[in-house]
Amino acid sequence: MSNNSARMIILSGPTASGKSTLWRHLVRHPEVSFSVSVTTRPIRDGEEDGRDYRFVDEEEFLARKDRGEFLEWAKVHGRYYGTLRADIEEALAKGLNVLLEIDVQGAEQLRDCGLPYVSLFVKPPSLDILRDRLRRRGTEGEEEMALRLKIVEEEISRAGSYDHVVVNDDLEQTIAEVESILDLEVSA
Repeated sequence: MSNNSARMIILSGPTASGKSTLWRHLVRHPEVSFSVSVTTRPIRDGEEDGRDYRFVDEEEFLARKDRGEFLEWAKVHGRYYGTLRADIEEALAKGLNVLLEIDVQGAEQLRDCGLPYVSLFVKPPSLDILRDRLRRRGTEGEEEMALRLKIVEEEISRAGSYDHVVVNDDLEQTIAEVESILDLEVSA
């Protein structure tokens, strides 16, 4: 892909669908950068502030929202998430594709922002497999897991509004499919 076709790569899907694993692979491509979202949710084991998310309290998030700093923002699972406009515009100006791992609400807002994009929705092979992945992850309590699973069906029902839908049944195959969709040089 040539740098003059820089765009946002919108990557969405339900919790535990494999989005994070996929984006960590895709940003290894030199023409892809990752948009680090701002969130009010607690940091998880293995995450790093500024690499995975920018972790802020609700007061700071809402102040940034009020100043119009977000290209998009949403409240999901009781927590705020947002994409800083300046980050995206700067990366696109440099000719980089900007990958955004984002929920369906945020993706909807980005479609209307006037910037070039391609959107991909990552689906699990089945709801049972998604439930198993979520339980193995062990990052949510039973109450939070029940809330997340309740939202999954709504998210999956909106997959048709994306340019491409990929089923993450086999990670290597999913990576190859997404690299082909995005016209990225196949990774080694």
